[in-house]
Amino acid sequence: QAQFVESGGGLVQAGGSLKLSCTASGGIVSDNAIAWYRQLPGKQREFVARISRDGSALLIDSVRKRFTASRDNAKKVVFLQMSSLAPEDTAVYYCNVPASANWKRPLYSWGQGNQVTASS
Repeated sequence: QAQFVESGGGLVQAGGSLKLSCTASGGIVSDNAIAWYRQLPGKQREFVARISRDGSALLIDSVRKRFTASRDNAKKVVFLQMSSLAPEDTAVYYCNVPASANWKRPLYSWGQGNQVTASS
């Protein structure tokens, strides 16, 4: 069974940087695409980025110039490097395997997520 543990979040000032880590179990990192999602306060979870097996990534337009997704298949960990953080990035961030039919949907149960707060 796939499991995900997100870490690396915290409280930063606007303009700061954080690097999130997603540790996956179940042997999925080397075989599957991984996606990042986030849940803004009072809103539903939204898709943020998808990183394929070979490390190529697709990110939503609002974060594309500021965030970078990467992965280390040997360590079974994926990353989301976030720079120039703004208050609108404040959310709980999650990782999961994206469904093939619609990568905005997760394939497995959600992990605990990790809070990112950017204060103005």
